[in-house]
Amino acid sequence: MDMQTGYAEVQDVADEQTQLLAYAPLVKRIVRQLNSQSGGAIDREDMEQIGLLGLLDALRRYGTPDEKFGAYAAMRVRGAILDELRRQDWRPRSVRQESHRNRDAVRELTRRLGREPSEAEIMKALGLSVEAYQEYQLAESAEMLASFDEMMNEMGKLPSDRPSPETLLVRRRSIEQALLALDGREQRVIQLYYEFDLSLKEIAAVLGLTEARVCQINKGALRKMKACLE
Repeated sequence: MDMQTGYAEVQDVADEQTQLLAYAPLVKRIVRQLNSQSGGAIDREDMEQIGLLGLLDALRRYGTPDEKFGAYAAMRVRGAILDELRRQDWRPRSVRQESHRNRDAVRELTRRLGREPSEAEIMKALGLSVEAYQEYQLAESAEMLASFDEMMNEMGKLPSDRPSPETLLVRRRSIEQALLALDGREQRVIQLYYEFDLSLKEIAAVLGLTEARVCQINKGALRKMKACLE
């Protein structure tokens, strides 16, 4: 290895470290956001390490960051953490089965009423306490987020290392079209979650709603967007 090549490699590593430090707060925000929904399945420090590896992968795929890199990096970081949560099977089989039974019961209640049931009606139909209903909504929302993020990750996987401007434009317009299918409150929840990286608890405080209600709105919004994007 000649001196010039060695210097270039050292400089590349230094630049990489600088960028990792610059975008580390983004990783911390996403970890805080997902940690509240994972039930402590992964230690927070471990989650941050996984997120940083996702960020490093994003930097190496994308190249020199520009104004669009933040959104791309957030998708990669969130995807890396969710992949690890799925790998560890963070929701026990019994919990998933109970969630499916509750989901079927809510669908039947919705069909019978001919409208979206209220929180009180759902809790009564499922025989759940306020705390149990909150846990149910968090689990449902986390599952929908994982499904939605997986789809978004698939949209971001390209044969080249860096997304082309055309691909980024198509992806952005697809998301904009999907957002138009949402009402104002649903759009606000999605914006606060994906653009500002707020946790569901923080979104509830901003909008003056219960966390369970935010979960319900978020879940419905993601379902609509997923239908549009697919």
